[in-house]
Parts: sequence; C-alpha cells; structure tokens
Amino acid sequence: MKVHDTPGWGNPWFRRSIIWLVVLTLGAFLVGFVLLPSVHGDFSAQGLWASICRAAGVPGDWSVPGTTPRQAASATDVVLDRNMAKAASQQAIGRGATLALNCTMCHGAQGMSTSDAPNLAGQYPEVIIKQLMDYRSGKRSSPIMVALAKGLPDADIADLAAYYAYLPKARTAPTTYDEALPALVRVGAPLRNIAPCVSCHGGIDQKFGAPWLEGMPKGYLEAQLKAFRSGARGNDSEAQMRNVVRSMTDQEIEEVSLFYARKAGAPTE
Repeated sequence: MKVHDTPGWGNPWFRRSIIWLVVLTLGAFLVGFVLLPSVHGDFSAQGLWASICRAAGVPGDWSVPGTTPRQAASATDVVLDRNMAKAASQQAIGRGATLALNCTMCHGAQGMSTSDAPNLAGQYPEVIIKQLMDYRSGKRSSPIMVALAKGLPDADIADLAAYYAYLPKARTAPTTYDEALPALVRVGAPLRNIAPCVSCHGGIDQKFGAPWLEGMPKGYLEAQLKAFRSGARGNDSEAQMRNVVRSMTDQEIEEVSLFYARKAGAPTE
C-alpha cells in the first residue's frame, strides 16, 4: 500500500486552499464588522472591540455615562412581589380613592391626565407601587412626587395602586402584530441591543413590573425615554431601560412615543 505524503506548503492545491481561506475570512470580516454596520445612520468606528460587540448584538460598554455597574444595579430598592398584583378589597379601593384626591390636579379625576403627567387608570398595581416607593426613597426624582410620596406608608401606597388599577382601563387598544408597528416596537434593533417594546410593555406580552404604555401622553413618554438615555432617570432595575434607550436617536424616541400616545386616542402634542 502506498502511503501518501502529508500535504505541505509545497503542495499547490494545499497552498491555494489556504490562500482562499484567508481571503474569504478577511472578506467575511469586512462585511460583518465594517460594511453592514456602516449602513446604520448612527454608526461610528470605535475600534475592533466595539465592532465585534456591535456585530454580535451586544453593547461594548455596559456602563451608563456618569454611573458604574454597581450604581446601576442598586438603582431601586424595591423588590417586585407577585402579591403586589393580587386582587384588592373594596375597602382598599375606597381608601385609595380618597387618597387619590391629592393626585387629580396632575393625573386627572379618573386617572386620565390632560397634561404630560402619566395616565394611571388601569395601570398595573405593582407599577404604581414601585414608582411611589422609588419617589419616597429618592431613587426617582421629581420635586412634586417626592414631596407627596415622602410621608406615604406602605399601606397607603398599596391602596392608591388598588384604586388606580380598579378604574376603567385606559388600555383599550392593545398592541398586536396585526397592524403596521414601528420597527422598534415590533422587533427592536438586535444589532444595537434594543429589545422590542412589545416584549415587555403589554399588548402581546407583559413583563411583571413593566408599565402599560398605550395611550400615555407623548410628551411624558419622550421625556422619560430621554431621561433614561441621559442617565437623569435611573430607577430601572439592573439598568434595563437605560441599556435599551442608550443608542436610540431622537427621531426613534419620537416615533415610539407617538405610536403609543395614539393607541388610545390620547393627545399627541
């Protein structure tokens, strides 16, 4: 039996195979890390590591400007518990209605704002509980809300949440895939680590603790998204919203905000 020599660089076929492999590898690298990312309007060359992370669909830097990962992880002291969403008694709803008289100037007599304050009618109770607790502890800033929440005991916060959750729901037009959704709402932007809005914020699926957005005032949504992007607001657990919004453009923020504001016929300006 004849034993063939082990192919080496002197073998023309072996040499050509190696050369073509190198050429194809370099070509794939240029397409994946340079050509395809460069078609995005927000693309900027920030080094090899940033290009690799961008192609893989993950951020190259998990920190938020002006914060550290430790600060982002401790942005809220509230631990979400399923008991926050349990059905409330009529007594709790009645007490919450009385307490809510202090909230009507901004949030409306029936939880529907005529300004840029958020609509609270029909909002998930755990969302209201978390935000009020964050205002009370100073994890979320607002001169008015911090002053109002500072003296609220847990029982009053739970009653307020029960009342607003009980009100006729503002969420009368849930988002579905049967309509033409903005790209970020429907599928997100994987190459920029932006998850689709519908994966957390109701209509198709709802992550426990994520607020319902349909019908919210456009000005409020824009302001909150920009606050998350700049780091001015940082009470999102594990920096989830800040990681999503950090690479969104002003135009994308406006498009998403306008979409959700129009869902229930809310004012868009």
